[in-house]
Amino acid sequence: MSHRTLIQSTELDALLRGQRGQSIVFDCSFDLANPAAGRAAHAAGHVPGAVYLHLDDDLSGPKTGRNGRHPLPTRAAFAERLAQLGVDGDSQVVVYDASGGMVAARAWWMLRWVGHAEVALLDGGLGAWQGAGLPLETTPPAPRRRGSLVLRPALVATAERAALLGNLEQPQLLLLDARSADRFRGENETLDPVAGHIPGARNRFFRDNLGPDGRFKSAAQLRAEFAGAVGGRTAAQVVMCCGSGVTACHNLLAMELAGAPGAMLYPGSWSEWCAWPDSPLATGPA
Repeated sequence: MSHRTLIQSTELDALLRGQRGQSIVFDCSFDLANPAAGRAAHAAGHVPGAVYLHLDDDLSGPKTGRNGRHPLPTRAAFAERLAQLGVDGDSQVVVYDASGGMVAARAWWMLRWVGHAEVALLDGGLGAWQGAGLPLETTPPAPRRRGSLVLRPALVATAERAALLGNLEQPQLLLLDARSADRFRGENETLDPVAGHIPGARNRFFRDNLGPDGRFKSAAQLRAEFAGAVGGRTAAQVVMCCGSGVTACHNLLAMELAGAPGAMLYPGSWSEWCAWPDSPLATGPA
């Protein structure tokens, strides 16, 4: 049985006990305010056998000053990195973090971006694993042999800045911004040099995808909430954005759970958009 959206802690535990060699777990824990904190937290305790993926080093590419805070690497470079870490073409990959899936969802999306379908996010993350009474490891995982993963056609789609500029004149696409409401309105901006949002965008805070227990809401509830957010548009007419193309992936996973796959990611998001002097800006509510 393959897992392609979410996996529960008990399911992952059973998977690791029965198929440790055929599966690989990535810990994506990260703190935007302290980039070293995630690696330190991993060393202090992680799901047994988990390999650490760093948002800046493994899930992002080189910055140019105009392509955002977390630009994507090339698809070929990311596929090669996964193979180096031991991912095979048929591996079941599981990703998690300690922040509600904030960064793990980016890894989930990126694996699909290089054509790997068998990837799931640990629902509830590290907290759910510990809450289930399951053990943590502090020792580094044993080195794995090089994996056989090769680049395959992407299973997801992106929208680029030029297309979104054109969309301002003749709107065909709806942008959903995954940042908190205050940052969307242009208040309390601490990560980017300019505050605001892309004109015409609507706000869907990524944490609204989660219930009080830190797990994703039911498919039915997500379906109803996103139906209201997109206003009758199909998933193919929706582009997810955020600050730097990270938490937008959380909304993409939520739409997949809601039975509405096919929305696009704007990888550069607000941090790329506001870096260009010709980009129009908006503040206040949508």
